[in-house]
Amino acid sequence: MGMSSAGSAGGGGRRGRRRAPVMAEINVTPMVDVMLVLLIIFMVAAPMLTVGVPLDLPQTGAKSLEQDKTPLQLSVDLKGKIFINDAEVQMSELVAKLKAITDARGGMDERIFMRADKKADYGTVAKVMGQLSGAGFKRLALVTESDQGS
Repeated sequence: MGMSSAGSAGGGGRRGRRRAPVMAEINVTPMVDVMLVLLIIFMVAAPMLTVGVPLDLPQTGAKSLEQDKTPLQLSVDLKGKIFINDAEVQMSELVAKLKAITDARGGMDERIFMRADKKADYGTVAKVMGQLSGAGFKRLALVTESDQGS
């Protein structure tokens, strides 16, 4: 008798212990934390992705033009470097690259928006405009900022 009671008092192994119930819920708190951090990162980084060539544009009182597709932008920065959209080009390659782009987009009738820093060399801007005019580009628009003073 003593023997059987000692054996049952020992616990019998697995019968005495109960397993923890399986958790049926997913803890979403870490996922929400990660998503909020990503949201903040993208909110901070998004404005930096849309910045093109940094220019200080002159101001005028002219109204803005409406455009239904992405415009073709030509920029001249303070140092006299020339950019098509965001890609730098040399003066000698300017007309050839613009013709290739406009042919792919719909021909020489494409409007070109020219942006130039207000402190850029006037000679460089005039030379670029002269090359465009001589190559047959007739729809050249100069981009300025709205005049806040008047």
